[in-house]
Amino acid sequence: MSTEPKPAPRSLALLWTGRVLSALPVLMLLFSASMKFTNSPELTKGMDHLGWPANAAIALGITELVCTILYAIPQTSVLGAILLTGYMGGAIATHARIGEAFYIQAGLGVLIWLGLYLREPRLWAILPWRS
Repeated sequence: MSTEPKPAPRSLALLWTGRVLSALPVLMLLFSASMKFTNSPELTKGMDHLGWPANAAIALGITELVCTILYAIPQTSVLGAILLTGYMGGAIATHARIGEAFYIQAGLGVLIWLGLYLREPRLWAILPWRS
């Protein structure tokens, strides 16, 4: 006898809505990660503004890229969402520390989990929302 919760049924419309909502942060994060590999003057200026050394950009880009790829793969999407939540938390903390708004980072975190929730039936079974 399995103790794993049964996935709740869902509609095709919810599945595709989840996929589209998941694609938005994936595209944004892939673009953001790719920019960290450019070594451009704008990157150096931006990293300095945020209080990060420019040589940290590669490590941040690799971390962002790996977490995003894990999120995009259905079998590892929950792990990817957890890792991206931590990454977004660091981005929020960085912006909050220097007194900047962090609505984009927080909104991205919400989109990550909303998209995953709509496309992952295992989350429907374990989250406490009931109809």
